[in-house]
Amino acid sequence: MAEGLKTLTRYTIEEEHRHPGSTGDFSGLVNVLATAVKIIANQVNKGALVGAQHHSGAQFVRGDLQKKLSVISNDVLLHEAQWAGHVAAMISGEMDDFYPVPARYARGKYLLTFDPLDGSDNLDVNMSLGTIFSILRYPDAADRQSGNEPGASDFLQPGMRQVCAGFALYGPATMLVLTTGSGVDGFTLDREIGAFVLTHPQMRIPQDATEFAINACGERFWDKPVKRYVQECLGGADGPRGKDFTMRWVASLVADTFRILTLGGLYLDPRDGRGSDNPGGVNLLYEANPIAFLIEQAGGAASTGYGRVMDLDPDDLHQRVPVMFGSKNEVERIERYHRESAADPAAGFDESLFTVRSLFRTR
Repeated sequence: MAEGLKTLTRYTIEEEHRHPGSTGDFSGLVNVLATAVKIIANQVNKGALVGAQHHSGAQFVRGDLQKKLSVISNDVLLHEAQWAGHVAAMISGEMDDFYPVPARYARGKYLLTFDPLDGSDNLDVNMSLGTIFSILRYPDAADRQSGNEPGASDFLQPGMRQVCAGFALYGPATMLVLTTGSGVDGFTLDREIGAFVLTHPQMRIPQDATEFAINACGERFWDKPVKRYVQECLGGADGPRGKDFTMRWVASLVADTFRILTLGGLYLDPRDGRGSDNPGGVNLLYEANPIAFLIEQAGGAASTGYGRVMDLDPDDLHQRVPVMFGSKNEVERIERYHRESAADPAAGFDESLFTVRSLFRTR
C-alpha cells in the first residue's frame, strides 16, 4: 500500500474524533460490517467452487428461491454483527421477520438493515453483485412502541433518519462505498494487507447525463410519464432531447448505482401498473433508503416519481416502492412528467416505445 493512503479503520476513527463525546460504537460497527464484507467477497470470488449457483431449497419474502450464497451471506452478517454489542436488532431481505440480538449478547444503540446479496442471479453468469446496508438509531426506551424488547415498529423510520448507508460491490475489485451524511467515499479492498483503502473520496454525480438504466421488458406496465421519458431518450439527437442516450441494465442495483456515482445517469425501477399488489420493485428499508442517502450525498436525487424517497414513512418491514435516482436534472425531469400527467391524465403522447430504432414499433 502506498504511503499516505487512508484505511477504513483510520477513516472511521477520524470521523469519530470529529464528534466529541462519541463512544466508538459507530466506528466499531462499520468495521464489523467491513469484516463481514471481506468474508462474503471471499465466498463470491470462489463462485461455483462453493456451490454458489445451487438453490438452497428455501424461499424468502418475495417467493423467489434463495441462492445458497445469499443464505451464507445473510448468516455472515447476522453472526458478525450480533456479538459486538453495537446493534439491538436487524432486518434482511432473506428473513420474513426482524432479528433481535440474542439476550446473551449486549445490545447496542443501532439498528441494522441489509440486503445480503443483491443481484444474486448474476452469480450464474459471473457478473457483479453486492451487499446493501443501512444503519438507524435504536429508539430510546421512552420512544419505543415495543417496550424493552426490540420490535418491528422500531425499524419504521423514514430514510432521512439514517446514520449511515452503504454498499459493497463484488466485482473485478471488492469495494465498499458509504456515507455518514458528509459526502460519499469509496474504498477498495487491498488483499495484500487485508484492508479497505480510500480510493474514491467525495464522489460526485454529474447533474446531466446521457445514460439511463431500466428493464425494457416491463415497458407495457409502465406509467405514461416513464414511457414518455424513455421514448424521448430513445429519440436521440433527432428527438426532443436533442442528444443521444445509452441504455444500461445490469440487473444488479449496486452495480448500476456505482456506475451512476462515477459516470452519472438515471436508474429507473418504476411502479408496476399491473395493480396495487405490485407497487414497485425495490425494498424501502434495506435497498431504496440506503441507495437514496448515498445518491443525495453525492449530489444526485432519488424519487418515487411523486416525491423524495427518504421522506416516505415506512409501514412494513418489506415495503416495496418505485425508485428513480441519479443525475439531479434527469430526476427532476421525470418528476415533472409525473406532475404533468397527474394534472392532466388525458394528455397524450406517442406511447410506442421503440418508434425510431426498433422492430417493436406499434402499428
